[in-house]
Parts: sequence; C-alpha cells; structure tokens
Amino acid sequence: MHGSAQALLPIRGMWAALRAPGARPALAVGAVAALIAGAGLRPLTRRWPAAVLGSLLSSTATETPRATAVLLGTAAGVAARRGALWNPVGQAGLAVTAGAVGVLLTLDRRARADSEVLAEALRAEIGPVELPARAGVVRSVLARRRYATARDVAYGPDPVANLLDVWRDPLLPVDARAPVLLQIHGGAWSSGSKAADAHPLMAHMVERGWVCVSVDYRLGPAERWPAQIVDVKRALAWTRAHIADHGGDPARIAITGGSSGAHLAALAALTPGAWQPGFPDVDTSVVAAVCLYGIYDLTSDDGSGTLDELLAETMMPTALGEDAHPYVAASPAARVHPDAPPFMVLHGSADAIVVPAQSRAFVSRLRAVSGAPVVHAELAHAQHGFDLVPTPRTLAAVRAIAAFLEAVVGRGTPRPGRADTVVAGAR
Repeated sequence: MHGSAQALLPIRGMWAALRAPGARPALAVGAVAALIAGAGLRPLTRRWPAAVLGSLLSSTATETPRATAVLLGTAAGVAARRGALWNPVGQAGLAVTAGAVGVLLTLDRRARADSEVLAEALRAEIGPVELPARAGVVRSVLARRRYATARDVAYGPDPVANLLDVWRDPLLPVDARAPVLLQIHGGAWSSGSKAADAHPLMAHMVERGWVCVSVDYRLGPAERWPAQIVDVKRALAWTRAHIADHGGDPARIAITGGSSGAHLAALAALTPGAWQPGFPDVDTSVVAAVCLYGIYDLTSDDGSGTLDELLAETMMPTALGEDAHPYVAASPAARVHPDAPPFMVLHGSADAIVVPAQSRAFVSRLRAVSGAPVVHAELAHAQHGFDLVPTPRTLAAVRAIAAFLEAVVGRGTPRPGRADTVVAGAR
C-alpha cells in the first residue's frame, strides 16, 4: 500500500468511529458536561469582561447543579438511545458526562451544606440566634408584584435615576414601626436596576414584618463619582424622613447590596454625614450592613488585574495612576472606624468576578478596629450574583441574613400564627 494511503487509514478510522450511531451527540454532550463541571470547580477566567460569561457558565454548575445534571443526563440518554452505548466514541462521551454529573451532585451537596457554614458564622460572632424557616421559592419569584406597594417614588432631583420602590406586606399596619432594609443594586456602577436584585431577600424580610426600600441611582460612565454614593445618601435621607408613612421605623434602618451595591452599602454604613451636598446635617447612619461579594478596596486587585481600568472607564473621575486619592477615599476598607455598625459579609469561594480575598481583608480590618459584630462566611464554590434567583443556597443565605438582622436590629411584625424559627445550627 502506498505510504500516503497508509497515513490516511487512522483518519478514516476516526471518521468512521465518529459516524457511528450516537457517537457525535454523545461526544458533544460529554464536551459540554466537562466544560460546565470544570467551570464549577474552578473559574475559567477572571479577566474582565470575559469573567462575566465565565461566571454565568460556572453558575449553571454551582447554583443550579441538580437541574444542570438532569439536563445533561437527559441529553446523554438521547445519545444512548441513538446507539452511543455500542461504539467506543459514544461510550467515551457518555463516561465523561457521567463523571461531570457526579461533580455536579458533589457541588449540590456542598451548596446545601452552606446552611451549617452560615449558622457557624453566626454563632461564632453573635452567639445563639434563631434561623427563620425556609423561604419560599414561588413567593420570591412573584415578590415584586406582590410587595412593591409604592414604585418609582422620587427621592432626589434626577427624574430618571433618583427613584425607589417601597416593599411592604399590604397587611402591615401603617403605625407598625417595622425595621427597614435599604437595598442597593449591583452592576459595576454602570448598569443594573432596583427591579432586578435581591428579590428573595426582600420578600423574606417583608414576610417577617420588615419594610424594604430598593433604590436606583445615577450610573457611570455618564455620571462620575461621587454621584453614586451621593444618591445612596439621598435615598437614606428620604427613608429617614418618609418611611414611617409606610409602616417603617426611621430609627432602625439597615443597608444591603451585592457587588458594586455592596461597595456602596458598606461605604454608606461607614461614612454617615459624608458626601451629603445640600443636606449635610441629615442623619444617614444605619444600624447594620449586609454586603455580598463586594469590592471594598478600590486600589487593590479584584481578580481581573484590570480593576483600575474598569473604574476609570465606568465611574471614577481620574485614573488610579494619576490620582489615587478618590480611590482611597471611596474604599470602605479605608473608612473603617471603632463606631462602625454590625456587618455581615458573604462571598463565594469561587467568585470569578471579585476574588473572596477582597471580603477577607475587609473583614480583618473591621474586626481589628470595630467593636461591633462582624459575621463573615465564604460559601463553597458560590459564584458572583449567587443570590439573584431562589436556589437552595440563596434561601439558606436569606435565612442567615434574616437571623443576623433580627439579632442586631430587632424583629419585625410578621403575620400572626407563623411558627417559623429554629435555633441556629439545630438539627
């Protein structure tokens, strides 16, 4: 046989194997399964903006592992029915898929174990507390329609950006004096909306007799720093002045946010009286802060290696290399003081967008300086934005946040007859 013909034999054999019944579907499913499982174990990249897509891929494995496993298993079953079980290529693809499903089920177990991780974090910092009963998935999905009783309320001079929603139980008495949670959305200081973030958390708090306020604010790059924090302070001022009309207690306002919203929430909690042009004497202090997967040192790395470039593009008035002062002044880590309110700081251990080291360093600084409780937990393999949908991990985090807030702020006034608390860590 001619040499060139002999060289083609392996290629022809490979092509024949790929053309076997079910081989290519099984191989494709296996490749997708391996990619998803691998992304769940370790972020594919932390370079911005590719990290955003990588985070979304990872989230299918870390935040919805059971559903993803079912989809992959179903696709593998289709390939098997087409004959993949009866040829080597198909068998290889099915074996890879089976291994990936095993990884996904392991990630699911670890995510569900976060309930105990959160309970331990609470016990270590504030002692025995009560964890509310499991939050409802359906109620979380439909929460805004049900509980946002006042929408697009103006709180500042910008007619488009300075709007907020008030969430409350329609049956909450107007004179309830319920504790209040102010929610700041994320979106890299340049995108996002009050209508999109933290629905599971706000729904749960409303059902526990709290009033929640969800805030829009001016966004970059059109609006430069400090417009964003000024708007958060304006929203706090509005809440202090008007929340009693909605059944809330102006003396018990806590603040929360995720990602860039966590940065703004932490900064607002640490700087009452600052960044208040035109209303310098208004009390914008808060009684507690809950921050999720945030950036707390704008001069440090977020994992991408390009945080300074992102900030210069999206909202800061200068580049870090030209003038570091605005970056330091806007860093919550640089604003920690002995009278800081109680903090709860949560972060996913596999966050592809902001490294958990940001939270670790901030917590260390708080614990070294502040006399208030600082609860900190890293959630196994959790991704950035893990709390946007009511997954088991989200609902566990929501319960822990509620326990923290009720321990340091006080209870709300839920509907009568709800037996919905258990001691933290109890089985």
